[in-house]
Amino acid sequence: MRRTPIALAALLLAGCSLGGGDEPPGDRAVVLVTHDSFAHDQAVFDAFTARTGIRIEVRKSGDAGALTNQLVLTKASPIGDVAFGVDTTFASRALDEGVFAEHRSSAADAGPGSYAVDDTNRLTAVDVGDVCVNVDTAALAERKLPVPKGFDELADPRYKDLLVVEDPATSSPGLAFLLGTVAHFGDGWVGYWEKLRANGVLVVAGWEEAYTQEFSGSSGNGPRPIVVSYASSPSAEIGEDGQPRTQAVLDTCFRQVEYAGVLAGAKNPADAGQVVDLLVSPEFQRTVPELMYVYPSRSDVELPESWQKAAPLPAEPATLPAAEIQANRERWVQQWRAAVQG
Repeated sequence: MRRTPIALAALLLAGCSLGGGDEPPGDRAVVLVTHDSFAHDQAVFDAFTARTGIRIEVRKSGDAGALTNQLVLTKASPIGDVAFGVDTTFASRALDEGVFAEHRSSAADAGPGSYAVDDTNRLTAVDVGDVCVNVDTAALAERKLPVPKGFDELADPRYKDLLVVEDPATSSPGLAFLLGTVAHFGDGWVGYWEKLRANGVLVVAGWEEAYTQEFSGSSGNGPRPIVVSYASSPSAEIGEDGQPRTQAVLDTCFRQVEYAGVLAGAKNPADAGQVVDLLVSPEFQRTVPELMYVYPSRSDVELPESWQKAAPLPAEPATLPAAEIQANRERWVQQWRAAVQG
């Protein structure tokens, strides 16, 4: 899942691999395989090691899709002990392929359990990142345009050539936005995208290009005031007056949950399970918003003040069953290509 604020690029450096080299005798190392956007507070990991004797070695492997593919291809000889970052769009594939072993987190009833994919206890929800349309409110005001209320208005000629989206074939938020249109329009989603194409929608490869280069509301000062990003994005766009410069259109949100799980065949599943539990502990969950710009899965962790003001968790985002996504994802992407790219 691609993160939203520009400052996150520097923060991600904190998430680089912790280990390397030979393990000291008796060392209890757990390899945590994750995506490139993973970030953490080293002090939380150090305290965990001091308390349990378990050292966490982080290894990064592309985005959510690339991570899932690698886990599937290496399931007979796992590349780690725990994986974090398989999201809503790929969860069913990982489960169908037998990538994860059963582990019920002790924190499941504190919120993570409400995002369960199924009842097998193989995946534990760590964070929530709702993909939504974001707008540059000042830029729209200059054009004497209101903030669009939902999907339908984006196809209105008043917003011609103003929207930039990510390609669902190459971008996790792009795929989530496509799924949001499927959930909203049902069988009419293809026709909706044909209207967006006629209305001048710009498609780019990924979030960074869309948000930091084409969107006018970020530091890139691009030409388009409407972009597909995250409900949390406005928290990174607070002006000198203390007010957010951008706004998420909450009626366009699609819920994207990231999961962690013990890999089937892990060398030390007991220690691996403790690492999964760490990721949903209050200590780790409190760092999730400011380091990874997503919402914690625990319901008892308070959001930062700036999030409460500018980026509250959407109350009713669109969702689709994981099995339905798995069964139709490739077909939907092909249909999207035909409708938008010809």
